[in-house]
Amino acid sequence: MTHHQPKALTAAASVGVGVLVALQSRVNAELTDRVGAGVLAAAISFGTGLILVAVMMLSRKPLRQSLRLIPESIRAGQLRVWHLLGGLGGAWLVTTQGLVVGVVGVTTFTIGVVAGQVSGSLLVDRIGLSPAGRMFITANRAIAAAVALFAVALSGLSSGGFTFSFVVLFAVSAGFGVSVQQAINARVAVATHQSLAATLVNFVVGFTGLFLVSVVAMSLGTITFQGWPGQWWLYLGGPIGVTFIALAAWAVRGVGVLVFGLLSIAGQLFGSVAVDLALPAHETSLGWAQWLGMVVIALAVTIATLPGAARSARRRLGR
Repeated sequence: MTHHQPKALTAAASVGVGVLVALQSRVNAELTDRVGAGVLAAAISFGTGLILVAVMMLSRKPLRQSLRLIPESIRAGQLRVWHLLGGLGGAWLVTTQGLVVGVVGVTTFTIGVVAGQVSGSLLVDRIGLSPAGRMFITANRAIAAAVALFAVALSGLSSGGFTFSFVVLFAVSAGFGVSVQQAINARVAVATHQSLAATLVNFVVGFTGLFLVSVVAMSLGTITFQGWPGQWWLYLGGPIGVTFIALAAWAVRGVGVLVFGLLSIAGQLFGSVAVDLALPAHETSLGWAQWLGMVVIALAVTIATLPGAARSARRRLGR
């Protein structure tokens, strides 16, 4: 494991990841409205990100050479082929941004994603997907996951009544996928000694999946491409994704998926509220249900980060 990353810098990077995720959600939701379908917006977002990270990788010889370590690591057993599929989790996250944010807003979407991350990280850390190794499910972490899911139920309620918006469950599934994505991307980053190499693999896989789905859906007439939008900022989803995926692959090493996820939650919640207040999606607004959901998700984070929780999990595994 890697223990030498500066704690203050890792914490700042984790918070920054959360803020960028919230910002990307709003950008891709608007892009979905302009192009006509969430999967098309996701493909464009991943495509722009892929171009950027490919240029960065090709610009420096050490970065290009790091890619050679991937097949070597697979042959040596350090990586499995499925460890390269983290981009599928990112592809689903970006797709759900377009499907969910326009309906319920960034804040409710973020609460759903966070709940999925908290719940998913229990399984991910328990089976040892990340380079940090295996950790048992402690009482604190199990309670935190349950409280986080309760927050989703609250935030999904309509401000004018008690009608639950089931579209929020897509956000929960996306958060679960993100926890897996972060873990296996970190393995690629460790094997190649380059976070950017893990980011490139992530974007190649994610874009390939989204492109194929888009082509099939358009050929079947399920979706229609409405044209390329003229606003330049609608194409920033990909570069934003490059930034936070690279930061996540670096920060998650040695600390476990849950610890990193919880550190980034503060940034996600702050960023989502700021975006919803400054740039609300359509008629969405922050009502009592969303504010209460924010309080409950913060409670879940507090429970999960109580002193000794992570140490207890590692001790029980004899680490």
